[in-house]
Amino acid sequence: MVFGQTPVVHRLARALALIVPAGAMAAALVAQYGFGLAPCDMCWWQRYAHIAALVVALGAFAVRDPRAVRALVWLAVLGIATGGLIGGFHAGVEYHWWQGLTACSSTRITGDPLAAIMAAPVIRCDVPAWTLFGISMAGYNCIGSLAAAAGIALLVRRGR
Repeated sequence: MVFGQTPVVHRLARALALIVPAGAMAAALVAQYGFGLAPCDMCWWQRYAHIAALVVALGAFAVRDPRAVRALVWLAVLGIATGGLIGGFHAGVEYHWWQGLTACSSTRITGDPLAAIMAAPVIRCDVPAWTLFGISMAGYNCIGSLAAAAGIALLVRRGR
C-alpha cells in the first residue's frame, strides 16, 4: 500500500486536495471571463479560501514526510470546506434566508478612480448572477466543496 514514502491513500487525497480548489477556481474564472459574470464581495471570499487551499495542496506535493503531507492535506481540506461554508452563507443571502454581513456590492477599481467608479457596475451579493435548477453558483460551490472536503477527509483518515 505504500508508494515511495507516501501511502497510496494519501497520494489520492493529496491529488484531490489540489484538483478540487483548482477546479473551483477554474469554474469561477470561466464564469467571470468567459461569460461575463462579475464576482461580488462574497464570491471573492470564496475564491480566497480556495486559493489558500490550492497553495497548501501544492505544498503537500513539495514535501516528502508522510506526516507533513497529511497535515498539509488536512489544511487544504479546511480551506476547501471554508470555501464551501462561505458559499452556503452566500447562497442563503441570495435566497434571502438571511442578510449579508455588509452592504455587499463590488466595484474593483483599477486605473483612474473616478472613471472606474462611474463606469463600474454594482455587483450585488443578494442577487444570483446565474442559476441552474434553482441553485446558484454559490450553492453549487457549497455542495461540491463540502462533499469534496468530506471525501478527502475520509481518504486521509483511511490512510492512518
